[in-house]
Amino acid sequence: MPDKVVIGDCELWHGDCREVLPLLPACDLILTDPPYGIGADKNLRANKQHGKAAAPSKDYGAGDWDSEPPPAWVIELMREKGKWQVFFGGNYYALPPARCWLVWDKDNGENDYADCELAWTNLPKAVRRLRWKWHGMLQQDMTNKEVREHPTQKPVPVMRWALMQVRDAATVCDPFMGSGTTGVACVMEGRRFVGIERERRYFDVACARIEQALREQPLLAPEPTTEPEQQGFDL
Repeated sequence: MPDKVVIGDCELWHGDCREVLPLLPACDLILTDPPYGIGADKNLRANKQHGKAAAPSKDYGAGDWDSEPPPAWVIELMREKGKWQVFFGGNYYALPPARCWLVWDKDNGENDYADCELAWTNLPKAVRRLRWKWHGMLQQDMTNKEVREHPTQKPVPVMRWALMQVRDAATVCDPFMGSGTTGVACVMEGRRFVGIERERRYFDVACARIEQALREQPLLAPEPTTEPEQQGFDL
């Protein structure tokens, strides 16, 4: 049976989203990064620079959660549950044409990793792009270097930027919560968050990260002084 943990305005479910999501009410925004089906849980991505599978920088352990993308009915259920939707890896799923794609430019340099990640949205706005370095030893923000707890973990500033595309979304749900980055972004932006994660290891990490984010928030949050630099496309 799924179990629930409440941390501040965050409701965290340990369970399979296929079982939990149908029980939850609708929300303003579904912001999520579902499995792509590329074997990221086994670190099987090839690195052509070295002619072999890249050596893992951290032992995340083997699993089977990224053996295939979510079935179509789960994608449709997420679309029904959220008025607004932002799905990272949207190019891996059968989704309708979109006016607005969010483009995360990873500034990777010359290697075999993808230059960008794409998020499908149903937002009525133009394509948006964010350049934020994440791969390798030098992260974009070395003063607040993030610990990588999950093989497909997104940087907090990237998820915060995606969240800010829907400024009036008071309630946000991530059915594939992973290590809780969406929840951390919601804490920082003062949004109510509902997250679901089936892997106990990552659920515990998400709880700890969200608790830490809450401890670091001031009682009266100041106006943000800096934000990731967004770059638009002329489309």
